[in-house]
Amino acid sequence: MSRLVFSRKPARFALARVAGSIMPGAGASFGPLAIEPDEELPLPTPEWVRLKPRLAGICGSDLAMIDGTASAYFDPLVSYPFTPGHEVVADVVNPDGTAGRRVALVPVLSCITRGIDPVCPACATGQINLCERVAFGHLEPGLQTGFCSDTGGGWSNEMIAHPSQLIDVPADLSDEAAVLIEPTACAAHAAARYTGDETVILGAGTLGLLTLAAITARNNDRRGPIVVTARYAEQKRLAKQLGADVVCTSDELPRWVRSASKSLMVGDQLTCGARHVIDCVGSTESMQQALQVVAPGGDVQLVGMPSNVSLELTSLWHREVAIRGCYAYSHADFHAAIEIIRHHDLARMLSATYSLSDYTDAIAHAASAGRRGAVKIAFDMRGK
Repeated sequence: MSRLVFSRKPARFALARVAGSIMPGAGASFGPLAIEPDEELPLPTPEWVRLKPRLAGICGSDLAMIDGTASAYFDPLVSYPFTPGHEVVADVVNPDGTAGRRVALVPVLSCITRGIDPVCPACATGQINLCERVAFGHLEPGLQTGFCSDTGGGWSNEMIAHPSQLIDVPADLSDEAAVLIEPTACAAHAAARYTGDETVILGAGTLGLLTLAAITARNNDRRGPIVVTARYAEQKRLAKQLGADVVCTSDELPRWVRSASKSLMVGDQLTCGARHVIDCVGSTESMQQALQVVAPGGDVQLVGMPSNVSLELTSLWHREVAIRGCYAYSHADFHAAIEIIRHHDLARMLSATYSLSDYTDAIAHAASAGRRGAVKIAFDMRGK
């Protein structure tokens, strides 16, 4: 029995950053991530439960942490050492040690999870993703399970959770489908702002494809095309299957948006553009291109997690463009995610699973998923 643990070791973190810059995912071999024996965590209050993970996904935010590229902004919102893994399908452990309900984890550690009463204004309205108390209460700091020393995480054989964090997995969903509930809930949250106008989705990794799936599963009234940028053949194939009207490379995007919106060009800037741009990458290049192709008065939705970026913002000012963050989800998004997964049979998006002992191979696969024709990679603890 084992778990993966990420520790605060600045020298190894710096080494991971160097290794990750040479080969994405290489930070797993050189950084402060290590396999250790399982440890039974104390329950913060009697209502908390123990979980036995079945599958736990590897997310882009996990890869950024492992390769040392995660923003320093998060450091006060994390407690060390922690076990990663927030995309989790697990069994609740009954008091007699047997497996109980099969659940998906809502990993946000909000006011109710932290024992804070009264809850903050955001939590009072169900917007747990905007909780103001993620570093307070009776838990150590942590935006989510998987980044908090007190809760454990899905890259293990045992973790703990508050009952408010648990969503029952319907019997008709396989584990392979259920491990996609959390990232699909992120996509459902992003898709809620879709208006039916011409829309660009930048990036066809897991988040981009799931955001496309969330839009096309819930919206039949399109007043404009959905254009998706993709680098690799399998990403292009899946984007077309999931309902994109146009799939193109980043280099081809301005031409497609110009044609769809009947724009002129002034230098590199379109005079018109797409009303809605969803950036599922979060890089300097993707955000700059979002500003290039968005319409005056349009909206850029930042779904991919950015770090330190450098942008030319004159067009944002001149064209009155809005950039809006899009983080996590509400409980309602998890229930929507289940329907989206059913609609598109999204279990096929899980490309490969690995044991915890093979974590360096798993992380390397996840870091090069697009190039290797894969989408989602996960750890498999079943039978352990």
